[in-house]
Amino acid sequence: MHCHGYGPCRPSDVRGAIRRAVAGRGRTTGGPYDEEALSDALLVASELTTNAILHGGGITDFDVDVDGSAVRVSVSDRSDRLPVVSDPLDDQGRRRTGGRGWPIVCRLARDVRVSGLPSGGKRITAVVPVA
Repeated sequence: MHCHGYGPCRPSDVRGAIRRAVAGRGRTTGGPYDEEALSDALLVASELTTNAILHGGGITDFDVDVDGSAVRVSVSDRSDRLPVVSDPLDDQGRRRTGGRGWPIVCRLARDVRVSGLPSGGKRITAVVPVA
């Protein structure tokens, strides 16, 4: 799904695409999915899209696919910067706001890949089991 021409992409757009894809796959195969696992996939999508907006110059593209018992969500942005894990405490020992999204993605996803795009920017793909 491209964001071009339809206004800026939002985290809710990607979460909705995941819900539709999982529900459609369930109707087609008759296979159940785990609500808690679906929540994990929705959280991963929220983190990827929010990070693209806050740190990547905005979402340029996204793709959602159900492959067997997992959801594959890919989010592209304008930045070449790779995701980083931030220390939860600042120099004075106070808790930082933010900085928890990337570890959440890495913990919940079975597979995470970051790839550069030929025109610049990057694409992050995460595979999250839902069944």
